[in-house]
Amino acid sequence: MAIITESQFRSIVSQNAGFSGLKGFVNENRIFSKSTSVTSIFLSHSHLDKDKVEQAKIFFEHLGISIYVDWMDGTMPERTNKVTANKIKSKITENEKFILLATNRAVSSKWCNWEVGIGDTYKLSKDNIAILGLADNNRHWTGNEYLQIYPSIEYQDGTKKTNTGTYISKGYYVLYPSEDNSRRFITLEQWLKS
Repeated sequence: MAIITESQFRSIVSQNAGFSGLKGFVNENRIFSKSTSVTSIFLSHSHLDKDKVEQAKIFFEHLGISIYVDWMDGTMPERTNKVTANKIKSKITENEKFILLATNRAVSSKWCNWEVGIGDTYKLSKDNIAILGLADNNRHWTGNEYLQIYPSIEYQDGTKKTNTGTYISKGYYVLYPSEDNSRRFITLEQWLKS
C-alpha cells in the first residue's frame, strides 16, 4: 500500500479543493445533511484526527461526493453508548461506500476496527470498501495486516507502469489487492461512481 503522509494529504486538499484554511469550514454544530450526489461515503476515523477528517471531507466533497462523519450528526448521542453503535451500524449500511481514514490512531481504535468489520459484512463487495492510509510526516504507519485485503486509495505520480508496459497517468486510484502479481486499479472517481 502506498501511504500518503499527513502533510502530503493537507497539500493535496489545498491544491485540489481550493482550500485556504480549514478552521471554521466544517460545521461544529454537529449537523449532517446528505447531498443529492450519486454516491455517499461512511468515513471511519479516529476522533483524535479531527483535522484530517475535515481535510477528507473537503477532498471528497470537492469530487461531488456526500460524506458522513458521525460527530457531525446532530442525532448522535453526546456520549457513546449502544444507541451510538446502532446508529453507526445503520449509517454504514445506508451509505454506498465505506472508507477507513487509516491514520495510526484509527488503526489502533477499537471503534474503527469494529466499523471495518461492519463494513465488511454489509457492503457485500470489496468494491464498496477502501482504505485511505495516512502516515505521519515521518512516513511511519502502523497498519494492520488484515487491511491489506481491501482496496487502497493511492496517488500515482506517472512513473509506474501497468502489466502491459504503459504508464499509469498521474492521479488518484483505487488499487485492488494482488493475488497473482497483477494489480487491478480504477480511478478514484470511477470507483466513487460505481
